[in-house]
Amino acid sequence: MPFLLGGLRSIEAIGQVEEVGMLVRLPEEHRSDVEILWEFNQMGHEVRPVDVGIGLGGHDMGVATYAVELYHAGMFPLAVFTGANAPTTTERFPRGEAVHFREHAIALGVPTEAILVEPMATNTGDNVDFTRVLLEEHGLLESIRSVMLISRPYQQRRSHAICRKRWPGVDVTCASLPLALDDYVTSIGDVDRVMNMLVGDTQRVWAYPAKGWAIEQEVPSQVMAAYQRLVEAGYTRRLLRDG
Repeated sequence: MPFLLGGLRSIEAIGQVEEVGMLVRLPEEHRSDVEILWEFNQMGHEVRPVDVGIGLGGHDMGVATYAVELYHAGMFPLAVFTGANAPTTTERFPRGEAVHFREHAIALGVPTEAILVEPMATNTGDNVDFTRVLLEEHGLLESIRSVMLISRPYQQRRSHAICRKRWPGVDVTCASLPLALDDYVTSIGDVDRVMNMLVGDTQRVWAYPAKGWAIEQEVPSQVMAAYQRLVEAGYTRRLLRDG
């Protein structure tokens, strides 16, 4: 099955939009602030060949879809899908996020021998740590010099910072299904979930380094101001209460 890198929205995203049956729109009064956080949380990395692609688990099957596109485009010879379940994914992925991502990738033409599954991780730190253990168990870790973290768009910045802290010797590229903000919200079908996740991931940019879990990053004043306004508007479900 041919895939175009950065092509149409992706088979999965289109399917999700059709299932929703309508556009899911951002509240106009918060659009500017959401756009600021959306741009900040993406790293803007150029997609380039790496030794292994790592699909981070979660509720967004677009992660697996884009990993397939990247594999078929020759960006990496091996994909690792990592993730157990969170309360928000148990119903959708009853066998675990990574297992369902693997099944999706195989259905879209990725050979089984080109996929490894890490089914235990419950957070991004685990994703990195347990993937390293898995690669070591397969005798591959010493040969890995570069990785691509494939994630939800707003997960890029914190996953990059976590990987830099926990796997300091590896070159890290971040990638996500190339959707515009409105298209992404529509593909998920739940604007409140996206906004709450976006606010929570932004907080983690400074909360995780304080805990020793990630490298420090500069947070521009306009990002902090947009974050504060969205918190005051009630988008707090994904906040760390001690962050």
